Amino acid sequence: MFRIRKLSNPFLDVNRRAMEKVRQIIRKQFPDIQEEKINELSEQMVDPLKYHYQATLIIAEDFNETIRGFALLLYMPDLEFCFLDFLAVSPGKPSSGIGGALYERLREEAEVLGAIGIFFECLPDDPQLYKDQKYLPQNKTRLAFYERYGARPIANTAYETPVKPDDDGAPYLVFDGLGQTATLPVEKTRKIIRAILERKYGDYCPEDYIQKVVSSIQDDPVTLRPFRYLKKEEAKSFKTFLPEKQKIFWVINDRHSIHHIREKGYVESPVRIASIEKELVKMGVFRKGEIEEFPEKFILDIHERGYVTYFKTVCKNLAPGKSVYPYVFPIRNSARPPKELSVRAGYYCLDTFTPLNQNAYLAARWGVNCTLTAATEILEGTRSAYVLTRPPGHHAERKIFGGFCYFNNCAIAANYLKPFGKVAILDIDYHHGNGQQQIFYSRNDVLTISIHGHPSFAYPYFSGFKDEKGKGKGLGFNINYPLDEEIDPDIYKTVLAKALGKIKTYAPEFLIVALGLDTAKGDPTGTWRLTPKHFEQNGRLIGELRLPTLIVQEGGYKHQALGSNAKAFFTGFFRATRAEKDIDTVKGVVDTLLE
Repeated sequence: MFRIRKLSNPFLDVNRRAMEKVRQIIRKQFPDIQEEKINELSEQMVDPLKYHYQATLIIAEDFNETIRGFALLLYMPDLEFCFLDFLAVSPGKPSSGIGGALYERLREEAEVLGAIGIFFECLPDDPQLYKDQKYLPQNKTRLAFYERYGARPIANTAYETPVKPDDDGAPYLVFDGLGQTATLPVEKTRKIIRAILERKYGDYCPEDYIQKVVSSIQDDPVTLRPFRYLKKEEAKSFKTFLPEKQKIFWVINDRHSIHHIREKGYVESPVRIASIEKELVKMGVFRKGEIEEFPEKFILDIHERGYVTYFKTVCKNLAPGKSVYPYVFPIRNSARPPKELSVRAGYYCLDTFTPLNQNAYLAARWGVNCTLTAATEILEGTRSAYVLTRPPGHHAERKIFGGFCYFNNCAIAANYLKPFGKVAILDIDYHHGNGQQQIFYSRNDVLTISIHGHPSFAYPYFSGFKDEKGKGKGLGFNINYPLDEEIDPDIYKTVLAKALGKIKTYAPEFLIVALGLDTAKGDPTGTWRLTPKHFEQNGRLIGELRLPTLIVQEGGYKHQALGSNAKAFFTGFFRATRAEKDIDTVKGVVDTLLE
């Protein structure tokens, strides 16, 4: 099993190790490449002005951080095209489809960038162009693979002419139009080929050679070689109206309903998920993902083992349909918990209205799997993901449950992502995100921000004050915006903009949003009056950050309005995340979202 992720910052510790493994693969697979060039890889990724292209490294790795393969994509924005520099699988290991998975991921990345297509070199399958015939079978296999995507060599050019007389097997230049461009105008192609030869091979190709190749391109539009290995109609374009990686990855906790408290007045009910799902499926901008299972380690990195063991054990031993509510709390003798597990609930709980029952652990545990599945998708290059789950999580502290929350999904995801870059958590639930605050209060690698009702009147009452700013290394990395019981929605907009300004200054690689819809007008647990218009506005402001964003569902209890408010939020968010040149492409989708 492996995952594919985009490596953006080569200087993080986890990425330094990956970079060295990539260099090792290059040395083995491409022995003719100079060591100086191999060592330039990190610099290429962080200095696009020097190299005149934006370098993106995509790696395939297993969960032991073993690199199974990689690809390096160069994007040249002035001419709006991508050049595939490397695609390699670790030698001596079965590929298991890694090469194909990497290439499909690259195509999605090129689509997100708005490229007209991908150009790359491929060694020839023509015996007349290769003195060493032993490589012909593998060259044919490689070209046949790319034909499946409609990619073929550009015909009638001098590109495959050797630079020096002794060079053998000068490559074809292959073009993949990503299912949207079958050919190109001659002048555009000449500029692209000149850019490839000058920027990539400027120290090897003399100007007279470059001019010879560029001048050889005469067909207008440019011609691609006819299909040689499969019929034209068999070629896969992989082109949808909206590229899959541009859609919002969506994970729904399909086991949430086992946690169903049927007592009158209990608002955290399964209908919450159904209400939201019903409206969002109409939008056409989500793609649902399959939930993966993750080890308990990621929970124990955040929650104290004693609490996790207690939660698991007490739920397992409760009779079906029976709920236990905390009712005795250890103001004194907290170091001596009672033997009976049901009585001990108050030892780990904030309140008297969050129940323990047979399925609470199972539903919350599966919610963690959902959240980590979405976080992994973000690591693999998807720009936005949404976890629709219950029970919620943002009130869960390191060894405390409460507020209907048992495991802190946002905190677990942040801790999972932070080895790959800085993380910010923005909590926009009506109630203070005390869980994230308590867990990260002394840390500076996760910025926690919460906008909420003032604790003088709103749950959880004893945290969320403005002067709670973190401590030690974490001082200044916890920010609270407690607001009045009655506020004008424009005030909320102003405060949200201020919070987003803090996030911009922090400059995280990842943003996690704890999405509470209990800020809505008429919510039974809140006092504010946000309408769909305001949710759309707030979603747009968050989307304008253009950060890889993981959105996790928290509160929201007015069932009749949940769907429309969620739809409005994601309308604004999705519109804002589109690059300007993508707007026309997706206009037909986004303009119908609120109809």
